[in-house]
Amino acid sequence: MKKRVITGAVYVAICIALLALKWLFYLLPADYAEYGALGFDVLFTAVASISCFEFLRAFGGVSYPQKALTIAFCAATVPAFAIIELTVGSGLLGVAELFCVYLAVQALLCVFDHARSTVRGAAVSVLSMIYCGLLPSLFAAVNHISDNSVLAILTLFVCTMLTDSGAFFFGILFKRFLPAKLAPNLSPNKTVIGAVGGLVGGIAGAVISYYVYLGIGGAIGTPVVYGSALPAVVFCIIAGLLISIAVQVGDLFESAVKRECGVKDMGNLLPGHGGVLDRFDGMLFAGVVTFVLFGVLVPAL
Repeated sequence: MKKRVITGAVYVAICIALLALKWLFYLLPADYAEYGALGFDVLFTAVASISCFEFLRAFGGVSYPQKALTIAFCAATVPAFAIIELTVGSGLLGVAELFCVYLAVQALLCVFDHARSTVRGAAVSVLSMIYCGLLPSLFAAVNHISDNSVLAILTLFVCTMLTDSGAFFFGILFKRFLPAKLAPNLSPNKTVIGAVGGLVGGIAGAVISYYVYLGIGGAIGTPVVYGSALPAVVFCIIAGLLISIAVQVGDLFESAVKRECGVKDMGNLLPGHGGVLDRFDGMLFAGVVTFVLFGVLVPAL
């Protein structure tokens, strides 16, 4: 627990520092404001690269060329999005094209290096590319939303952390009274009441993020662009609920992967937490929901 708390504190400190960097760039002329997002882009690039390495190592059966290709392309997704988004403004299209190139090269490996690069290895590699490359590129998409990107990033991180905390503490406090398992075949320690605590934590995280954003953003002049179709608190409750569900689904998917691979943790880089995938598994799914909410729905409200 001590290692877990120390690692968590360092993680929170890094997130706060990157968020402060992103926020402070809004004090500069408008042409420079977007560059404050690059700090988070570096973090997301590291997450994609290390996660891919952990995923391929856990599954095994992937040739060295397939591993090298997949890790390289996973490492390229976030920078590709950021560069294209900051220049021509079509980051997601650029990542989609990058993925198509990756598939073509992966197919060529199966043809011309079939003795080592099997179709099974290609299938595992493509799954890794989607999970560890394309999903982190949506982190970058959230990070570069034209309006409310600070609020979106803040909500993503806070909702994820409070979902995990809410599930943990509700499980400890109420497990003896409500012991029903959430997914006993995948994660025997997870309970239904813990999942409910996660939902409460996610909703609280979204509401807290919104009011922190209003307070600090109002003081330094961060643009606040929010749709009028729903009251802000109602939107926060919906957002927190959906993000929390995505976090918990992502966590259960990671449990399924670890069960398939026969490993307890995906790595040991983060003491007390396991690997990078063990820390970011739920957030990978939550990034999709956050982008849809803040990048698609909010501008339309």
